[in-house]
Amino acid sequence: MAIQAGIIGYGLSGSVFHAPILRSVPDYRVHTVVSSDPDKVHKDMSDTAVVDSVDELLSNPDIDVVIITSPNATHYEYTRLAIEAGKHVVVEKPFTVTSAEADELIDLAKLKGVLLTVYHNRRWDNDFLTVRNLLETGALGKLSIYQSQFSRYRPEVQSERWREQGVAGSGILYDLGSHLIDQALFLFGLPETLWADLRTERKGSKAHDYFHLVLGYKTFRVILHSGSLVRQAGPKFELHGDKGSFLKYGTDPQEGQLKQGMHPGDAGWGEDQPDQYGELATELSGLAVQGEIETLPGRYQAFYQGLAEAILKGGSLPVQPEEARNVIRMIEYALQSHQKGRLIKIT
Repeated sequence: MAIQAGIIGYGLSGSVFHAPILRSVPDYRVHTVVSSDPDKVHKDMSDTAVVDSVDELLSNPDIDVVIITSPNATHYEYTRLAIEAGKHVVVEKPFTVTSAEADELIDLAKLKGVLLTVYHNRRWDNDFLTVRNLLETGALGKLSIYQSQFSRYRPEVQSERWREQGVAGSGILYDLGSHLIDQALFLFGLPETLWADLRTERKGSKAHDYFHLVLGYKTFRVILHSGSLVRQAGPKFELHGDKGSFLKYGTDPQEGQLKQGMHPGDAGWGEDQPDQYGELATELSGLAVQGEIETLPGRYQAFYQGLAEAILKGGSLPVQPEEARNVIRMIEYALQSHQKGRLIKIT
C-alpha cells in the first residue's frame, strides 16, 4: 500500500521540489495539500484533495507523512503539531530558525515514535555527488581548500517575498547557506572554528543577501560563499590538495528540469552537458594528468526513496535530524561571528 503524503504549502518548494519527486516514486501517493489555490494544485494533481487549514490535514487518519514547505518561521510550529498528531514529518530546509527549536522537535519525535527528517536535497546534486566521489578516490591528495559558492544576479529586492523581509529565518544564509553548510558537514563533520562576513549588499535589502564563511578544520579550510550581485559566477566548486585540483562550473540541472516539467526517469534527468564537466589536474605515477571528469547524474529522488525504505522497512533516514540541527547551529555561529567580528570556536 502506498505511503499517503500530505503537503503543507504549494509554493515553489511544494509544487516544484516535492510533489513531482513524490509522484515519481511508486511508494507514495500525494493525498492532500494545504493551499489557498486549489486550481494550482489540481492542475498538477487532479485527484489530490485540497484543504485550507493545517488542522484539517493533520486530523486525517489516512495521512502517513506530512511534508512542510511553508515559510521558515512556521517550521517549528507545524512540525510540532504534525509530530503530536502521530505523523512522520519531512521539513523543507532550513529545519528551524534556532537549534533549540530543532532539539525540542528531535526529542518530541523520539517520544512519539515517529520519523523526522529534513529535505537537504542538494546532497544529491550532480556536482556534489561528483565532488564526493572525487574526494573518496584521493585524486587530490591531502585536501587544503574546499570552496563552494552559490551566487546569483538578483539586483532588485523583491520585498513582497518573505525570504527578503527582515523576519526570523529570512535571508540568504538560511536559504542558500543551509545547502552549502549541509554539504560541507556531510563531507567533513563539524569544524573546529567558524568565521563569517554577512552583508546586505543591495539597496533596500532588509535581510542578508551576501555571506562569506570560513570553516576551520585541522588541516584544511572550507570556504562557502554567496552573493546577489554576481552576473558571471566563478567555479561552483573549487578544490585543491597536495596532488591536484578540481574546478567545476555551472549548477545542477534538476531544479531547472523540474520547472520545465521533467521528472526522475526522463531521458537526461540530472545529467550535465559535456561543456559543464569539471576539470581535474592531478598526477598518476609521477605523471601530470589534466582532463575533464564526467559529472555523475543527480538524483533528488534518492531522498524520498530513502524515506520510503525507512518508513516501510525500518531503514536509515536519508537525512538525520541531528545533522540538520547542526546546520542551524553553524548558522547561529555565523551570526555570532558576524556580530562580534571575530573567529568563533565551535563547542
